[in-house]
Order: sequence, then structure tokens, then C-alpha cells
Amino acid sequence: QVHVVESGGGLVQPGGSLRLFCVTSGSIFSTVTTAWYRQAPGKERELVASATSRSSPTYSDSVKGRFTIPRDNVRNTVYLQMNSLKPDDTAVYFCNAHGLSITRSPFDSWGQGTQVAVSS
Repeated sequence: QVHVVESGGGLVQPGGSLRLFCVTSGSIFSTVTTAWYRQAPGKERELVASATSRSSPTYSDSVKGRFTIPRDNVRNTVYLQMNSLKPDDTAVYFCNAHGLSITRSPFDSWGQGTQVAVSS
């Protein structure tokens, strides 16, 4: 079983920065993709950024140039560095990881989400 845990959310003023953490653990053989999604009240969940083991990260147009998705493979942690935050970035942020377990069966796991609020 693979577990995904997010942390780092909170309240920040417009223009500020915040770093989210996504830690994966469990019976992992390899993680193919780790991605950050967000869901604002009354809206659909949307993909914000994703990082794969073999290609450059990708970002949604709404966060490109402001967010990055660095990773620490030693700590099994993927971050979401959010700069120049706007009120429209307010949402619950979810981390998703998929790959292969140690039995070589695929996994697709979600965390419980972490709230980000951007407000003055």
C-alpha cells in the first residue's frame, strides 16, 4: 500500500510565498509521476503541476512562472513552491502519485489535501 501525505498549507497575503510538501511512503518500487492538483469551492479539481521521472515538469497556464515542483528523491518528497500568490490560488491542494509497487502492480494514490488561503 502506498501513502501520500501533504502538508504546508496555510494563510498567506497576496504576493506572498508558500511551500507545500508531498511525502510518499509504503511499498513503492518506482514513482512515475507526482502531481499537484487543487480544488476551489464550487469548482472542479484542476491539475496545477506535475513531475515525472523522465521529463521536465509541466504547469498549468494559471501558475506558470509562479509555481515550481522540485523533488527530493532521497526523502521521497515533492514540493510545490508557490510564489506571487493571488487570491485565485485559494483552494485545497492535493498530491497524487502513481507508479509501480514492489509487487510491480500499479498504484495511484491521493493525499487528504492541504488548505491554502490567499487573503489580505
